[in-house]
Amino acid sequence: MSRFARVVPTVFVLALTAPACGTGGAQGTPGGSGVRDPYFPKAGNGGYDVTHYDLTLAYTPASRHLTGRTVTTARATQDLSAFNLDLKGLDVEKVTVDGTTARWNRTGQELTIRPRDDLAEGRTFRVTVRYSGTPVTITDPDGSEEGWLPTADGALALGQPTGSMAWFPGNHHPSDKATYDLAVTVPKGLRTVSNGELTSETTTGGRTTSAWRTTAPMASYLVTLAVGRYDITRSTTEDGLPVYTAVDPAETPASRAVLARIPDVLAWAEHLFGPYPFSSAGAIVERVGDAGYALETQSRPVFPGAPDIRLLVHELAHQWYGDSVSPRTWQDMWLNEGFATYAEWLWQEDHGGETAQQIFDALYTGDHYNNPAENEAIWSFPPANPPDAARISGRPVYDRAAMVLHKIRRTVGDAAFHELIRGWAKAHRHGTADTEDFTAYVEKKAPGKDFGRIWDDWLYGEGKPDRA
Repeated sequence: MSRFARVVPTVFVLALTAPACGTGGAQGTPGGSGVRDPYFPKAGNGGYDVTHYDLTLAYTPASRHLTGRTVTTARATQDLSAFNLDLKGLDVEKVTVDGTTARWNRTGQELTIRPRDDLAEGRTFRVTVRYSGTPVTITDPDGSEEGWLPTADGALALGQPTGSMAWFPGNHHPSDKATYDLAVTVPKGLRTVSNGELTSETTTGGRTTSAWRTTAPMASYLVTLAVGRYDITRSTTEDGLPVYTAVDPAETPASRAVLARIPDVLAWAEHLFGPYPFSSAGAIVERVGDAGYALETQSRPVFPGAPDIRLLVHELAHQWYGDSVSPRTWQDMWLNEGFATYAEWLWQEDHGGETAQQIFDALYTGDHYNNPAENEAIWSFPPANPPDAARISGRPVYDRAAMVLHKIRRTVGDAAFHELIRGWAKAHRHGTADTEDFTAYVEKKAPGKDFGRIWDDWLYGEGKPDRA
């Protein structure tokens, strides 16, 4: 992410393969209404693990009305008498569990569902939620906007950190990743673009339906849906990886040259970070102002206006760090942004620009930004412990986190560092990880090296650390 630079009724379904659990079965308890994230305690839900979402949506931009059908598969991780889904706004019409009507109620973003029979631990189950209405735009604690963002000719859905709950019910926390199918119907003349691969596109009766599939696990904040008029470009890298870009026509001239470099950036990144983790790549470029920031939406990052090469590198690096290896909680966001920011440094170092050491030095001395307040903000809090939700995207989470990585590089040497960052991406590919996982991994891969001051002073320490 870069914040410095969102007709058929919807159905949410969770699939059941085990025999039905009757009144004589396990006596369940309600799943938790949140996973106690340090910054968003109500995000996500306890008691089950989602494996797949299948959304069938219809959107009419003129009325801003969304309807659809969503099917999601999950497994109970405890005996469940009730469980929650995150859904903000929209009108719920009906809920069923395995085809049987279930009781439900709503409080805030919590949709609490009570199936007719308790669900036994280990059981795979299906929930169907019919809903419709006008999706909301969510204002984050830092003042940025996410969720469902209306545009001049359609809409853009962005989810970091909690915006996906504005347009479909789910377990909206990065610790619960799943695969996705989306089928979206819009008026003829508009297109819909999402993550993964376009599997079909048909037009009948003045409406166009596009189907998208993502087969690698994805955190819900990385799901995107863009509706509008786009110039579409399809190509492949030298290795045969499909590249799909969708650009608002107003941004096409300014975007053409930089987007043509996607294959080059991916080849460079694979050399440093290891094999590309997904089955396609690309980008979505909206008009300036349609969103307030770029976002690393999985396999197809979103840009508000034509990106420059550094921003493109940043968001593509996130495909390894943040998308494939996702944060276990929002306190671990520095692992996303520190790696993506350091990738920018490495790109400049490898392409005739400043070295990573020169960038580190300029940040430390306060000569990097023209604005003194931005230089000072780097030391406002430790990257691994933002003081509140409003600052999980603050300067330390980007710049000081990248400085942590550079300190590790200086400690272990270039060869060992490159092996370390490739190994980290491989060890947690398509999974989640937290700060403790990372520090333990570094210490294991570099036995005999002392990282105590890096962790204590640079990662967790308050104020500006000693440079040594």
